Amino acid sequence: MQAEGGTRSLAEEASAAFTAYRDGHPEAMGTLVDALTPLLWHTARAQGLGAAQAEDVVQNTWLQLLQHQHGITDPGGVLKWLLTTTRREAWASSRKTRREDFREDVADAGEAAGTGSDETLDVVLRSQDQGLLWRHFKELPDRCQALLRVIALAERPDYAQVAQALGMPVGSIGPTRGRCLAKLRNALVGDPGWAA
Repeated sequence: MQAEGGTRSLAEEASAAFTAYRDGHPEAMGTLVDALTPLLWHTARAQGLGAAQAEDVVQNTWLQLLQHQHGITDPGGVLKWLLTTTRREAWASSRKTRREDFREDVADAGEAAGTGSDETLDVVLRSQDQGLLWRHFKELPDRCQALLRVIALAERPDYAQVAQALGMPVGSIGPTRGRCLAKLRNALVGDPGWAA
């Protein structure tokens, strides 16, 4: 099926290039990379990554394609495979960065503890609050955790992409997000250690 005007869609171009590559034409991978890298880069950026992180994610996605090329039975699905892999890589990269940032915050709180200043108290209290927040977050159902992570990663989340990634109807994302946030808020309010 060709797009309007007789030109091939991006999915069709990707399928043709991927098929040619697997049929022994290595230059076809260059065609595939040139055609899809901008889309993959914007997909990674849409998940809230900086430029350098997005570049790493796209590079890892291409490497994974090379490693898993024989597992893709339908070349027509290569575009979807690349987009899904890019989103997953972006989420993993973002989670890793958040964990590293949290460890740095905790380390900073520990270093500041010896200074005895009001700023030290603020840092320690913020670290305790973050610890409580994450503890209650991890007690939420898996579906809530997944949805809130995806929503938090993107500045303006694309509900259609979120729905596809999580296997949810688009119309249920907003209400589900509201229920998940309400559960988290109630858990925090009910915790005597929560300062906010």
